[in-house]
Amino acid sequence: MPELPEVETMRRNVAGATGATIVAVEKLACPRKPIGVTPRLDRLRRRVVERTVAAVERAGKRVVLRLDSGERLILEPRMTGLVGAGESPNPLYLRLGFTLEGGGLDYCWYWDQRGLGKVHLYDEAEFARALGPAKLGPDGLFVTDQQLRERLASSRRPIKVALLDQQAVAGIGNIYAAEILHVAGVHPATRCDRLTRQRWRCIADATHEVLEEAIRYEGSSLGDGTYRNKLNQDGGYQHHHRVYGRAGEPCPRCRGAVERIVQAQRSTFFCSQCQTRR
Repeated sequence: MPELPEVETMRRNVAGATGATIVAVEKLACPRKPIGVTPRLDRLRRRVVERTVAAVERAGKRVVLRLDSGERLILEPRMTGLVGAGESPNPLYLRLGFTLEGGGLDYCWYWDQRGLGKVHLYDEAEFARALGPAKLGPDGLFVTDQQLRERLASSRRPIKVALLDQQAVAGIGNIYAAEILHVAGVHPATRCDRLTRQRWRCIADATHEVLEEAIRYEGSSLGDGTYRNKLNQDGGYQHHHRVYGRAGEPCPRCRGAVERIVQAQRSTFFCSQCQTRR
């Protein structure tokens, strides 16, 4: 589940690692499916221990520790993972621990209830191949309407499905695609090649508005309860969803009923009165 607002919240929660030196990497006992770690842990340790964290960054839905060597440690939460410091949701599912010295943080961890996440260590060339512009589109927080048009305006895909394409725009998932299109007033089944320049501007503006608002509320925690903020509490944005997960409830804008359809095997929520197919 973690999308851009949740992963950005994780990034901010461990930003104190900037300037710290990694002195140990610990594999923690967990009874669930092991997470994928590349290269294997002993080799990863040799390359990161005694290295300084130059910056804590984000690449789409991934937390990135950029090291003074130029290498990047990628922590990819996928469906049920978390990157954090302090108390974890359940210590049973802690996977990796990083001991730090000399910065604003002395320990951080990677947690994953189901073991679906990944940890990679990339050199600069590997990072460019895996997460460079050819693989990952402009970040959703900063994407422009021109960039959206360049990547999607010729596509015959429905706009909701297209927004989930990480090569087109990075960080948007199912929750926030639905919320963005409601704010923009665009029907989720509208084909990309039918959207006007004005509609693309509305979508870009709505993308910034929704993602920034969700970050202020530290993301959304859904029914499974796996996503937690820095204080090991739920995020708050689920209480402000306009349409996501609200089928049959009144639209906050027009009071019409929120509807649910399935697109590309994913649930889509929208208001047919506010989001008409023009």
